[in-house]
Amino acid sequence: MHCNLCFIGFGNVARALVRLLERKRRLLQSQHGITYSLTGIATGSHGFAVNPQGIDVQLALEKVESGKSLSPLSTFQVSDSLAVIRHSNAHVMFENSPVNHHTGQPAVAHVRAALEAGQHVITANKGTVVHGYRELTALAKSKGKKFLFESTVLGGSPLFSLFRETLPLAELHSFKGILNATTNLILSRMESGETFDEAVKYCQSIGIAETDPSADVDGWDAAIKVAALVTVLMDASQPFTPQDVERKGIREITPGMIEQAKASGKRYKLVCSAERVGNKVKARVAPELVDSSSPLYGIMNSSSGVAFRTDVLPDYSITVTEREGMSGGPVETAYGLFADFVNIVTRH
Repeated sequence: MHCNLCFIGFGNVARALVRLLERKRRLLQSQHGITYSLTGIATGSHGFAVNPQGIDVQLALEKVESGKSLSPLSTFQVSDSLAVIRHSNAHVMFENSPVNHHTGQPAVAHVRAALEAGQHVITANKGTVVHGYRELTALAKSKGKKFLFESTVLGGSPLFSLFRETLPLAELHSFKGILNATTNLILSRMESGETFDEAVKYCQSIGIAETDPSADVDGWDAAIKVAALVTVLMDASQPFTPQDVERKGIREITPGMIEQAKASGKRYKLVCSAERVGNKVKARVAPELVDSSSPLYGIMNSSSGVAFRTDVLPDYSITVTEREGMSGGPVETAYGLFADFVNIVTRH
């Protein structure tokens, strides 16, 4: 089986995925009989390329990473992402454009266009799940295609597939955890003596915080992940967005507060939680003091984790924890995308 692949967004995550695909190319062919070509790429600042016969992968990586345009690699004149989707003749589209916490656009439109064109869609973009899950899932089903999004929460760690594959018809009552690795690292470094600004600069230097860290430190990234989990796993009767999550970030946490907590055997964590109350779901993102009895206490640095409580396991929590050093960064997120791809091409 040969798969044409289209990439909408060609940033760090997408390029890490391309390198992973190249590294696994022989295994894909020898174990599953799968070959692939990149036939479409859309970027925000390096132009567009479409070649149904296949784009030179290494040349595409080199051009983007040296700041050059992809347009010389194109055999079609295309000027927007939707045209790339339409003309790429792709079997699978990877949507990895920047997330829009408030509307999910233009990513939702990208996914819709790809499904309408008969393409499977795999994404790490949380906005598509929060703002388009029901519509896009129904559209995918009507087209006989898949819309998968394992990498939207906890990077490459299996979470949505955990419920889909191993907990059929389990009803999720509540969850609680740490879903934003950047703020967890900031708080850990402040506990070691750094100021808030110093900790943020460190996170920026290693690539897990943006130049503008607001989405992380003000809780928006955590809130949209909570909204994604509620939307998919708690089957909220109404659309559930980040604006529906009670949200407070970590800007007000001072070194003095950190030291006072430390002296009493506690530490601050940006805790994400949701609970079904009657027919509604109450969700919250906020700094909380936790002590050593909490499973969140030992989740340090760039690790993340979440515990679930379901109807079939009422007194049992499931915790998915990334090891220290895994930040949900490009390589880990790319593996989640890769796993979704393998699942689609081997099972569909």
